Amino acid sequence: MSAEVISIGALLVMFVVGTVLPINLGILAFVATFAVGTASLGLTEDEIFEGFPAKLFVTIVGVTYLFSVARRNGTIDWLVAAGVRLVRGKVALIPWVLFLVAALLTAFGTFTPAAVAILAPIGMNFAYRYKLNPLVVGMMVISGGHAGAFSPLAVSGALVLGLVDKTDLHVSAVTLFSASFLINLVLSALTYALLAKRPAPLAETTDDAATDEDLAVSGRPDWRQWLTLACLLALVVGALGFHLEIGFLALAAGALLALVDMKRQEKAVDGVSWSTLLLVAGMMTYIAMLEKAGVIESISEHAAGLGAPLVVALLLCFTVAITSAFASSTAILTAIIPIAVPLLLSSHLSAAGLIAALAISTTIVDTSPFSTNGALVLSNARGVDPRRFYRQVIGYTGGIVALGPIVAWGALVLPWS
Repeated sequence: MSAEVISIGALLVMFVVGTVLPINLGILAFVATFAVGTASLGLTEDEIFEGFPAKLFVTIVGVTYLFSVARRNGTIDWLVAAGVRLVRGKVALIPWVLFLVAALLTAFGTFTPAAVAILAPIGMNFAYRYKLNPLVVGMMVISGGHAGAFSPLAVSGALVLGLVDKTDLHVSAVTLFSASFLINLVLSALTYALLAKRPAPLAETTDDAATDEDLAVSGRPDWRQWLTLACLLALVVGALGFHLEIGFLALAAGALLALVDMKRQEKAVDGVSWSTLLLVAGMMTYIAMLEKAGVIESISEHAAGLGAPLVVALLLCFTVAITSAFASSTAILTAIIPIAVPLLLSSHLSAAGLIAALAISTTIVDTSPFSTNGALVLSNARGVDPRRFYRQVIGYTGGIVALGPIVAWGALVLPWS
């Protein structure tokens, strides 16, 4: 039995066991990483440890800790109330405001996970306070981030256009940006229309309830809340303006705020979503192991060598969607575009259409709880049953993985081929 079959088979077994039984999927992933990596793929323990997502770990710990501190001193409640006043009490508009803010941030150069890291905690608190569906709010923040992610000024847009410029192909920056924006806009509209009124998977009890009831939301913040707002502003400026690591900035800000309000912040660290961290770290370590062993690249190359160009294009869209649901979208984009170039040069497929379809198929699935964006939504959700909410996010992502590539291929590749 080949190493590819064993590694993919182990992944499927993990999903089945982790879904059916009450055991954290991250634990299964760590066990499988060492078992498959050493016994089947011939990797050393040091090589396996290289795949541990340390940066993502620090980001999630830092962001969730900072917003736990901000929640306990009443700043988040004040921000939520201010946001509702901003939309003149029309709470139903909040998901759309978050979508547009996320799109603007990424379109002007903010890396998508950074934009989601800033907006997801605020959005999840809006959802909790005003009984909005947290799945809708979280997914629309992510879609908004990707709606603007392929502008020429954005990280992903510059990456894709730069890769294409090194070839004999030409892709219009306007086409790439417009395609991504429109498809993510349609996805958000469908998400809102179909799910906005569905009940959230509420938890039986919430640890934050007493804290929230005790904190009155006044018209003006007190000095602790002003300091918290200043720290949040410094986080945004440092991360977006100076490209500093958002996780370390958030930890520093959280530590400072805890020091000036120690009595209220004794249990702030409980706000860190440790179960989500374990889940994401385990799965990403496993996928990184597969990438290091060449399994992911091998699967992509097999897909590229099959059938007629149109069929191959669809298979490539599915391959990147499935893979990106567990791995770095940026890494997948970097790998898949060079694979697609020979296909485009030897066929009548539209270069702009296929490149845009691959870019969208790669990023649209970042709602997955195993991606940075999905993990941030999952770890910041409040008042929900974590296991049931995780299943909702998985189900939502599964639908996108199944339909997203077909929509991108049907809208961008098929009509111009």
